[in-house]
Amino acid sequence: MDIRPLRTEADYLAALAEISPMFDSEPEPGTPEGDRFEVMVTLIEAYERQHYPVAPPDPIEAIKFRMEQAGMSVADLKPYIGPPNRVYEVLSRRRGLSLAMIRRLHDGLGISADALIAPVRGGESRPPVA
Repeated sequence: MDIRPLRTEADYLAALAEISPMFDSEPEPGTPEGDRFEVMVTLIEAYERQHYPVAPPDPIEAIKFRMEQAGMSVADLKPYIGPPNRVYEVLSRRRGLSLAMIRRLHDGLGISADALIAPVRGGESRPPVA
């Protein structure tokens, strides 16, 4: 098995070209082809993490996305954020998320804590309210 680290964009593209056809019919795990596929996927993922990092989504956009997914209204966020006026303040970026809000949104709605603690884009850059 002649496998080398992916150091350049050309190495990365060649690795993608090599394993792309295998996604239609993945080789059996434990076979030489399956082992090669698994190692190549690991190398490609490592290269992508290093060269194409994905930033967590904006916290407010994450909340709005979950609201849309679940068909929720502002009133439905009351248990997680507080009274409707506070929900509007958060959604309009005039108020930061408190640690308690982050915990309730994460636990209750399953929104990633990483997304909720990320800096809010386009709003005031003040710390969350405790």
